[in-house]
Amino acid sequence: MTTDSAADSATVLPPVTAEVAAGALDLLPARLRKRVDGAVAKAAGWPVEAAEDGVLVRVAEDTAVTLRVTAGIVASPGDAVCSCLLAPACLHRAAVLSFAPLAVEQEETEEQEEKKEETAGEEGKAGERGERRETAGGPGEAGAAAPASTAGGTAELALTPAQSKALDALREAVTAVLVAGVSGSGVVHRAELLHAAHSARLAGLYRPAGTAVRIARLLGEARSDDPGFRLSGLSGELAELLDLVRRPAAALSPARRDYRPEGPLRLYGLFTEPVVTASGYAGATVYALAPDGTLRTLSDVAPGGPERALQASGSPVPGGCALGLRELGDGRGVILTAPTVSPDGRIGGGGAVRSVRAAGAGWREAPLAALWERPPAEQLASALAWLSEPAEARGAGGDLLFLDGVVTGTGFAVAAGPTLRLAAPDERPELPYAENLALFAGRCGLALRLIARVVPDRPDRVRVLAASWTGHDGEPVRADLGLRLLNRSHIPAERAGGAGQAVPSGQAVASGPAVPAGLTGPAEGGAPPALPVELDLLRRTVDRAVAGGRAVTAASADDELPRRLRAVGLTTGARRVEALTEAAADRRHDVLGRLLPADPGGFALAWLSAAVYASAATESLLVAAWTPAPPDISAN
Repeated sequence: MTTDSAADSATVLPPVTAEVAAGALDLLPARLRKRVDGAVAKAAGWPVEAAEDGVLVRVAEDTAVTLRVTAGIVASPGDAVCSCLLAPACLHRAAVLSFAPLAVEQEETEEQEEKKEETAGEEGKAGERGERRETAGGPGEAGAAAPASTAGGTAELALTPAQSKALDALREAVTAVLVAGVSGSGVVHRAELLHAAHSARLAGLYRPAGTAVRIARLLGEARSDDPGFRLSGLSGELAELLDLVRRPAAALSPARRDYRPEGPLRLYGLFTEPVVTASGYAGATVYALAPDGTLRTLSDVAPGGPERALQASGSPVPGGCALGLRELGDGRGVILTAPTVSPDGRIGGGGAVRSVRAAGAGWREAPLAALWERPPAEQLASALAWLSEPAEARGAGGDLLFLDGVVTGTGFAVAAGPTLRLAAPDERPELPYAENLALFAGRCGLALRLIARVVPDRPDRVRVLAASWTGHDGEPVRADLGLRLLNRSHIPAERAGGAGQAVPSGQAVASGPAVPAGLTGPAEGGAPPALPVELDLLRRTVDRAVAGGRAVTAASADDELPRRLRAVGLTTGARRVEALTEAAADRRHDVLGRLLPADPGGFALAWLSAAVYASAATESLLVAAWTPAPPDISAN
């Protein structure tokens, strides 16, 4: 290949569609299926070379697997060819396709999106006419669920036989993954989950199908020891899928909504975030504010590694105004005419879009300054509510927090909020998040205005994306922390008083960079908020079940945890732990003393109950931990 994405593919395997990865195992005979996990482990050491239209994986001197890439991914079974005599039913081909990252359906290249967006304007009016016809009783899609009449005269969705069968297959596959755990889920479990996802997608169950593919991708990350893997993320996806297969109405909700044409759009650039995914995609996304107060995003994401993020940040804004994405995010403005916008706020780059530069705004100027006016606890509650929504229904930037505060010896003291630790959103060495935050930590007394992302299970920290502070010359400095490597010259020196001293409560800082209006220092000895230790132990129990499966859950049961949960008032959590332990250890015998088969469905339901409770309790206590305590009127 001659494109930039091809150059990236020369060093890593390109993403593979779920159908191709699952189909590779179907061709293997039973004797080879038993050896596929070992072959996948060996595939990590096979050299990858650039080829004319893809990559070539050198298995041995006389054996190689060639992957042909279309639009950055391996899209069909015929694109993967092995030179051995057993091909295509060979272990080499199956191992390479199983080891390659999965191409997530929602992540499309700019070229693919542009083709769809160019037709959005023509389809907009036709779609509206079609909606009116359907409302009047016109025919629906052939694969859609049929409405069932109810006594009240309303219509509720009913599953077709194909959809019911697909949901059953998903339920069996995800339950098998949970029972086996990450440690016991091999390539075969992953393939069965991908097969079920493919059947669900064909049946029109897009949301559970997408969740199943994400689970399969996370299992691959866990097996390959990817540093970006988070066990809590896999637990959340498993809980979502287990919940979806139990609620047909939620499973039938559409997972993708097309771009729709919109009138002239004025945007104020906010910041730019590098994007690097474990599925082999990279690029940059700029967040901007529209006049109605909603956030919009412009992205350039395509197959590639972390090095592509900086390159993509210089990509031009659609429409020919010669303004780069990073320039827009650095305080510039733009006016778009005839843009296409998805319901989640993504702006397309179709051929009809035209753009012109416009005046931007600083973070302390209207309209951007309004983002920092909401109380931190209120912002956190909104972000947690956003995270509880289906992934496809979330608007852009709903998990962002806009915080003012001062760096102290114990963390970052938020105005009208808690003291927090500042964490890096991505710890890859190619992205300078960690280095920049370490620089901030050494500047006690520095007033910062931050854009951060909430960490749902950690009340004591946020992941910082961008920051603004007052520079040496008194002018505001603004930086995207994932794209710009800062040094000491960018940040004013530490204030007098030393790193270990806190600012007395109610006393404004007298020197150094200006503190935001109304902000005073935190109380001496203030520490980041924390959730009850018992709740953290409950969350660890839920995650441990995902990691080790049913056997580990039964073997590592903590008999003291229910008592400790009741002691701190978490009675329902205690019952959930007891039910999970009982379901994991439940191996009953029949009247003849023979061991009965285990009930995987009962274990999955008990785990889901514990996971849902842990998530809800964490969300409730997290908001409480961020809410300032009421003033003590007894002292007056």
